[in-house]
Amino acid sequence: MAVEMKDIVELAKARWFVFQWSEIYGWLANTWDYGPYGSILKENIKNAWIKNFVQERTDMVLLDAAIFMNPQTWVTSGHVWWFSDPLTDCKKCKTRHRADKLIEDRSINSQNPLSEEFTSWLAKFIKDNTKNIDIQKKAIEINKNKWSETDMKIANEYLEYAELIEKNKDNKNTVVHLFMNKSIPCPDCWAKDWTEIRNFNLMFETFQWVIKNEGDLIYLRPETAQWIFVNFANALRTSRKKVPFGIAQVGKAFRNEITPGNFIFRTREFEQMEIEFFCEPGTDLAWHAKWKEDCMNFLTDTIWLNKESLRFRDHSVDELSHYSNATTDIEFKYPFGWWELQWVADRTDFDLKAHMTESKQDLSYFDTVNNKKYIPYVIEPSIGLTRLVLATLLSAYDKVETEEGSRIVLRIKPSLAPIKIAILPIVKKLWDEAMKIFKTLSKTWNCEYDETGNVGKRYFRFDEIGTPYCLVVDDATVNNSTVTVRDRDTGLQDVVKVAELEEYFRKKLC
Repeated sequence: MAVEMKDIVELAKARWFVFQWSEIYGWLANTWDYGPYGSILKENIKNAWIKNFVQERTDMVLLDAAIFMNPQTWVTSGHVWWFSDPLTDCKKCKTRHRADKLIEDRSINSQNPLSEEFTSWLAKFIKDNTKNIDIQKKAIEINKNKWSETDMKIANEYLEYAELIEKNKDNKNTVVHLFMNKSIPCPDCWAKDWTEIRNFNLMFETFQWVIKNEGDLIYLRPETAQWIFVNFANALRTSRKKVPFGIAQVGKAFRNEITPGNFIFRTREFEQMEIEFFCEPGTDLAWHAKWKEDCMNFLTDTIWLNKESLRFRDHSVDELSHYSNATTDIEFKYPFGWWELQWVADRTDFDLKAHMTESKQDLSYFDTVNNKKYIPYVIEPSIGLTRLVLATLLSAYDKVETEEGSRIVLRIKPSLAPIKIAILPIVKKLWDEAMKIFKTLSKTWNCEYDETGNVGKRYFRFDEIGTPYCLVVDDATVNNSTVTVRDRDTGLQDVVKVAELEEYFRKKLC
């Protein structure tokens, strides 16, 4: 069924999965807290990722690094210089926008929409400030048979501006600004009156020590990958792994996004689940293909995302980052369109080589089998945990029509569900029998006790939070030592002896 974002937002707040932070003080924009069910769901997804990619593999180790890092790291990695978005303000209504996102909005909202391939190229063209005109010309030549007449007209207009930028490198933002004022309307007031584009660094700055001065400037990390690169030699020495092998990390990252939004899809504080997989140069593209397959299988088989809502999107040559041999996005179809959920990038030896040069430390690898030394290439499968939580909720959301009206069932995979078993006494006087069962089962699984309201309404409440099994304690429990277990997805009920409950659920929830 088609799910709208408002459905997920309403359910998340009503059932305490996710809600806005500092609500009693009027909120802090785009900041979200995870409630009792949301926090457990997030932890379950995180643990499933670690189990799948670390615990069940012999070629992976886990790292948990600090948030603060020597600021020189971010200079070496390039984040201080290039980790930015092109920012512009509408002079009329004073709203602030990303210039590249305005291109995408132009494609979606215009009466003459641009093609998806062209929009992707165009947005990157603006974001990169046309670093290489020859690549842009080649992209136009390659795609001219796929792009519409409207696409080609605007592409050639952009190329004219690109050539002007190339000739006037000191004034390139001014040239792009002239184009913006000619072609791109403000989505809020439709004026074409933009401030000059300026680069807005996405890293949050802070200071160490008591007194602020320039030498004490440090950053909240915008990603988790660099910790893995600078710890490569330590991991190699202590784990005694041989290349190919990988280092995984889950942790918070922070980006001062200009236009965060769509609930928990794009936020300034988020969690990443990231792997850097080190391999021999020349084997990297084969490993890239293998990691694409492994990541897609994890999303469909372990997380239960809808297969029809997932797709690969390989980056074209002109789209690749300067350090990449190949990059593929795994996109998910959100209610607001297809957007990146995960990426798998071949980062070559760019990062290790850069840190070697700057730190003067040897980060190469000696292959004792083949008696040769090299700097490993790196495959990076990276996924946003909070985006995956949103995709999980969207995939699980189902509205069921009954004689009493519609109701919501959250069909989360049982092993990921926040509450695995609900213990429901038919009447309150059966509290003793119900609590004995609760204390036994809760040693292994997350359970919840609920005695309020009729059993039917309690079923529906637990359906809404994705609980796969409801266990009813009634007179048969007292007389025959049996309970009734209801399945969330089928509605079928089993009568199970109390003494056999652990074995019963162990088979169901393995």
